[in-house]
Amino acid sequence: MLAILVLVLAALSRLLPHIFHNMAFNFTAVGAGLLFFGSRRPRWQTVLAVAVMALMDVYLTTKVYGYAFHLRGYLVTWAWYAAVCLLGSTLLRKVTVLRVAGGVLASATSFFLLSNFAMWANSASFGAAAMYPHTLSGLAACYVAALPFYGNDLLSTGLFATAFFGLPVLAKRLVESTRSTPETI
Repeated sequence: MLAILVLVLAALSRLLPHIFHNMAFNFTAVGAGLLFFGSRRPRWQTVLAVAVMALMDVYLTTKVYGYAFHLRGYLVTWAWYAAVCLLGSTLLRKVTVLRVAGGVLASATSFFLLSNFAMWANSASFGAAAMYPHTLSGLAACYVAALPFYGNDLLSTGLFATAFFGLPVLAKRLVESTRSTPETI
């Protein structure tokens, strides 16, 4: 149940930039939430995680941004959602600080590399002029322009992963310490 709650909170965290008037670009719990969900649920439930995030994509695109929804624009992102869940199911079945840090780094970095490559490669295919020329320097410019988003994603994924993976461990230790502490009169 906790994994599903974390997944829903991660999806809802995508509304934060809009609540704070776009001051928190890419500061969400998505990567951490997908890692946590993947680590706690059976692999076949990755479909549920992708569905929840996909519904948020449709909502944001049509209601918040006011654009038409084009499925092809999201296939790479949805594949990334699944990959991060599967990474969580593989790497984080046994939780250690090093494994969580590796998951955070892999999650944020893979999203940065994949989403910006897709933006560069497909920007002209949606009826607008390409934002970046289809050259190596255009690709480099796309990645450079996205560095602030990457920084926010890396920071937020790290903070939320620390909370999602650390708080249950802390709660368990607190419960254990209260049970093992003898009562004093």
